[in-house]
Amino acid sequence: MNQPETVLPFDPAELSGKVALITGGTGSFGNAVLRRFLKHDFRELRVFSRDEKKQEDMRIELRDDRLKFYIGDVREASSLSAAMVGADLVFHAAALKQVPSCEFYPMEAVRTNILGAENVLNTAVQAGVGRVIVLSTDKAVYPVNTMGMSKAIMEKLTVAKSRTVPDGGTVMCATRYGNVMASRGSVIPLFVSQVKAGLPITITDPKMTRFLMSLEDSVDLVLFAYKNGRQGDLFVQKAPASTIGDLARAVCELFESKSPIHIIGTRHGEKRYESLVSREEIVRANDLGAYYRVPADNRDLNYAQYFSEGQPEMASVSDYTSDNTEQLDVEGVKSLLLTLPYVRAELGLH
Repeated sequence: MNQPETVLPFDPAELSGKVALITGGTGSFGNAVLRRFLKHDFRELRVFSRDEKKQEDMRIELRDDRLKFYIGDVREASSLSAAMVGADLVFHAAALKQVPSCEFYPMEAVRTNILGAENVLNTAVQAGVGRVIVLSTDKAVYPVNTMGMSKAIMEKLTVAKSRTVPDGGTVMCATRYGNVMASRGSVIPLFVSQVKAGLPITITDPKMTRFLMSLEDSVDLVLFAYKNGRQGDLFVQKAPASTIGDLARAVCELFESKSPIHIIGTRHGEKRYESLVSREEIVRANDLGAYYRVPADNRDLNYAQYFSEGQPEMASVSDYTSDNTEQLDVEGVKSLLLTLPYVRAELGLH
């Protein structure tokens, strides 16, 4: 791993007068980032998504003249063009994220997660957007499922396109994060709904480990990338993890539930643990304290100028995984869950 670099602190004043576009802006990340951004002095916040009902709900709830809504689909480049005009920064969060769904409909994942990302990057360059930050997932590291594979190609696509941007053009970088707690479709809302209904908690494998990040962490990560990102960079935020078994027990204890835990077996495409940084990336990554920066591999195709011995330090490093990061026990998971607004609301806490 390379020596630590100087980290530039994010200053909200830098966003004053800016125009931001969030693709997939009605999803969990979009809701979290908008609530954060509405506290800052943005000139305009654009929400791009396919779901008119969710846009209307968001418009009614947030009631802010800086919010502008665009109906469109990242699969169709022409629907992105108008939303890009005059934008200073783009957060690309639109994606198919459910592992089993992508397993059964892999071409849908390709169309949204790969071709859709290409449309976002191309239209951003054409519109002269300052920065584009694409959101990826730990499942893109050593991917074994379609969702992870499609996100891995999205990352590669971002790096490849970043090489073609002239100096002073659109800066493209990526963020990669683990499970976002209490996000739409994630396991915590499922567990909570099961215990509140007096049903058994269904888990796939109690020894399976997963990173635990909050939605606020995901917003911090993209803002860190916005401030510190260079062309083709990939950023990862360090995070704790727990077993799925301990997570289920923590939910039961918080809700004082006697619900039994039923093991149903792993679903299509699931891993026992997730990796946030591969060992191949670790050897060239920069440790930035709470984050890793993985710079783009900007070698050209003239391999004759490179030695072929490989990297001898590779044997002494490991991936950064949900098995070797900080492990939370049941009490630690409970403390973390109590920081989530969703869990506090379900418990009736203020």
